[in-house]
Amino acid sequence: MANLKEIRNRISSVSSTMQITSAMKMVSAAKLKKAQDAITAMRPYADKLTELLQSLSATLDADSGSAYSENRELKKVLLVPITSNRGLAGAFNSNIIKEVNRLTSETYANQEVSYLVIGKKANDAFKKTDKVIANKSEVFDDLTFENVAEIAELLMDKFVAGEFDKIEIVYNKFKNAATQIVMTEQFLPIVPVEGDANNNADYIFEPSKIEIVEELIPKSLKTQLYKGIRDSFASEHGARMTAMHKATDNATELRDQLKLTYNKARQAAITNEILEIVGGAEALNN
Repeated sequence: MANLKEIRNRISSVSSTMQITSAMKMVSAAKLKKAQDAITAMRPYADKLTELLQSLSATLDADSGSAYSENRELKKVLLVPITSNRGLAGAFNSNIIKEVNRLTSETYANQEVSYLVIGKKANDAFKKTDKVIANKSEVFDDLTFENVAEIAELLMDKFVAGEFDKIEIVYNKFKNAATQIVMTEQFLPIVPVEGDANNNADYIFEPSKIEIVEELIPKSLKTQLYKGIRDSFASEHGARMTAMHKATDNATELRDQLKLTYNKARQAAITNEILEIVGGAEALNN
């Protein structure tokens, strides 16, 4: 059995860890509320804007076509994994990395795959592959629509220039604090609405359908990327809060077990001392 000093040191170490994880849990809970409100407020707008764009683009292709909806022979694919800049968030980052690796090795095994990473954890995972064309992890330092729009413009320019035939974003969609859903969304080319969904919409176009769609496309794509990053940001704090909650519970359980072990060891030590004193007294009497 470990000596009392060693057990006391372990109790002190576990207690310190428990204080840290508990503080991190509270910080993440505070940040989660703000991030959750932001994504909940913008998600309906972003989804409706994307739906509208897809519906209009489906009818526009036959008339004039669009550089952002051009379907080319699939040779070069750009994946945009969105992770966090920090760890201690459970499987939040590893799930994205696993999905990107699966897409690379299975779905796009016959294509040339590159990465534009958002988040230091994604950069750490893929920088050794020499396929990272850009690292935009600094966007989390000031997460605004304007900063995300610059990344979206870069993606749009590379697609229009023909550098990539398809661009997909991979991120965690926020459901609740304990649940994040790994999403893979096609960013470019724009996916038109399937079937006759677009024919059911009755729109009056002013000044013209082409001008409206061409103006709407960049805004919709920027909003789509911003929504993905916002979703990931909220998911990160939810995952970290959950992970730190579990870590605090585990630390509490371990501390209680160590205290029980310490009390047993201390009781055994006291009993041994009493036996030695009694044994010594009997020896003197004899």
